[in-house]
Amino acid sequence: MSQARPGGATLADWIEGARLRTLPAAAAPVIVGVAAAYALGSFHPLRSVLALSVALLLQIGVNYSNDYSDGIRGTDDQRSGPQRLTGSGLARPRTVLSAALGCFAAAGVLGLILVALSAAWALIAAGIAAVAAAWFYTGGKHPYGYMGIGLSELFVFVFFGLMATVGTTWTHTPQAPWWLWLMASCLGLLSVAMLMVNNIRDIPTDSASGKKTLAVRLGQRTSRWIYALCLLFPITVFAALPQAVGTPVIVCILASITWLLAITQPAYLVLSDLRGKGLIMVLKHTGFLTLGWAIFVSALLVSSTFA
Repeated sequence: MSQARPGGATLADWIEGARLRTLPAAAAPVIVGVAAAYALGSFHPLRSVLALSVALLLQIGVNYSNDYSDGIRGTDDQRSGPQRLTGSGLARPRTVLSAALGCFAAAGVLGLILVALSAAWALIAAGIAAVAAAWFYTGGKHPYGYMGIGLSELFVFVFFGLMATVGTTWTHTPQAPWWLWLMASCLGLLSVAMLMVNNIRDIPTDSASGKKTLAVRLGQRTSRWIYALCLLFPITVFAALPQAVGTPVIVCILASITWLLAITQPAYLVLSDLRGKGLIMVLKHTGFLTLGWAIFVSALLVSSTFA
């Protein structure tokens, strides 16, 4: 780890450290969860804003937490991705840790307000579990993000897919039909795709530093195919929408074609063995694909109420 820079990190450095490109994927499950609640006959604007705020704060907290934990271990010393605050010496480790804890605390306060308004008390336990999973990803004595046994991908699927989507809906209504779980699963897999392409990029440096991610263990070829399959799975929602909420079949066919066209470029780039910094744009592209999918599916859910 480098020594802290005398002048300290600038505002631009902190914004870069927050990794804003990950926020679209954090917002996506909230958008779908709110739209699902609307389709089920329940919508509360304040709860929606609170849920979105909690999701974004948790994501930024995760990013700062990873920055801190990887930085003090030296994992980021030869990083190929964007510069990190701790690893590059732009900010003191304790300051980055404080930023992470501050985001988690703010998310916790807003989350408690949201739970109180919705009486969805079970979400308190879910929120605590989410923060714990975020911290122990790269923090603690035995971070599961370094084990390479798939726990990182599993927890991303659960917390950024199932829990974020269904949990948002539960703050509006206790209903959780099968199609909501399918949508939540698709969002979870898209988040796994983002994690996978990030870790594919870092295979050389992670291997050198002893960080055994699933991508390191599986290797380039298998990891790249997992990424592509995660992008493909969300097409299943368009097959389910006619039965779920009565979306016209022709609309779902056109939506399926559009999605296949949208994922062709990032899937091709990853499968064609693109490496290093070239994968940064793929990561950003995947985040916006996730947001675009969420917005489009949400529009179909909302429009179903006017039929």
